[in-house]
Amino acid sequence: MRRDALLAALFAAVFAGITAALAAGGLLIDLDLAVRAWAEAHRPGPAEAVGRVLNRLGQGGPLLGICVVLSLWLGLLRWKRAAGWWRSLQPPLYVVAAAVLVVPTVLAVKAVTERGAPSSPLPPEQTVRLMGPLPPGAYDAGYPGGHAVNTIVWYGVLLLLATALLHAYGRAGPPPWLYLSIRIAVPVVVTAVTVYLSFHWLTDSLAGLALGLAIDRVLALLRRLRL
Repeated sequence: MRRDALLAALFAAVFAGITAALAAGGLLIDLDLAVRAWAEAHRPGPAEAVGRVLNRLGQGGPLLGICVVLSLWLGLLRWKRAAGWWRSLQPPLYVVAAAVLVVPTVLAVKAVTERGAPSSPLPPEQTVRLMGPLPPGAYDAGYPGGHAVNTIVWYGVLLLLATALLHAYGRAGPPPWLYLSIRIAVPVVVTAVTVYLSFHWLTDSLAGLALGLAIDRVLALLRRLRL
């Protein structure tokens, strides 16, 4: 439990550090602009089409829906096997806890930072800054990258529920290579294509990964508390 608490604090500090550095301007702003310029100059049609498909791996709505279904399935199975009402409620409550940690947090940070997107028709030097002078109606919900948060949190929840269901039916959990592919490769791929398509600045996604890892460790603490 102490390790998870320390990791949660560490990743939260990384997220806060990225946010503070962006607010101050300087090197991270220059890095974002340089990465955007490279992506805009190296985006042929076929690569963009593939990127748009891969980017869907980070959509929160479908991932949340899958997790809700798996949690209800597992809860119902436990109820039928007379595991008790608390054990039966734990899976859906865990999904609710994840949603409560993710959605309000991400929306609140987006509302405060008001960062534009690199694909905006506005000058990139204007949209790259946190709390920049964006005109009314301009997109200002870029920071942090929600897809990056989703790939860390929701795939972790999904794997946990899927593994519990497999064990409930007397089967082994996912093999290590599949587990690592989902936990590591998916966040890396989604982060890369989101930046490549100019949906988010590089630091949007890096901050999203840090925030997602912090939330993931908080959820690990909740698991230890038998939620």
